[in-house]
Amino acid sequence: MTTKYNAGIHHRRSIRLKHYNYRSEGFYFITICCKNKECLFGHIINQQMQLNDLGNYVKQCWENIPMFFPQVRIDEFVIMPNHLHGIIEIIEQVKGKCNLPLQSRAAQKGTSQTIGSIVRGFKAGVTSWARKNSEIFDVWQRNYYDILFVMKKSYLQIYEYIQNNPILWEQDQLYVD
Repeated sequence: MTTKYNAGIHHRRSIRLKHYNYRSEGFYFITICCKNKECLFGHIINQQMQLNDLGNYVKQCWENIPMFFPQVRIDEFVIMPNHLHGIIEIIEQVKGKCNLPLQSRAAQKGTSQTIGSIVRGFKAGVTSWARKNSEIFDVWQRNYYDILFVMKKSYLQIYEYIQNNPILWEQDQLYVD
């Protein structure tokens, strides 16, 4: 028996900051997970990530984000068997007419240039490739996790976390045997 739609029960809750402009300059720590924690991108061998074909394509797509979003710089990242951690820096806010920051999506043609649109484009590109080149149909879980950070100490902690992720794989909350 299917339940009728009830907005009070079935609405999706956003995990984003309500009034934050996700086009704003700054560093964003992004985590994107595979659907059902499936290990689709390779394996950890001797505490090092060994990418398979899909993992290599994920790496290529991640590194190519600035080709589609010139206001973005890709910083440290790691691809794990079932997720990706990366630091994205928005180096300049997307501007509208008169060099003022855009206030709404309607003011800009094409993509919104937010962290959400960057992640959405990345996920779509990887999924499209996977469907054409493998038996994998669903690559990603819905959504992604982000942390905006501004302090150098936070940057260094996140950088170190990304660097050590393959070494600490078996203690990772996303670890699957």
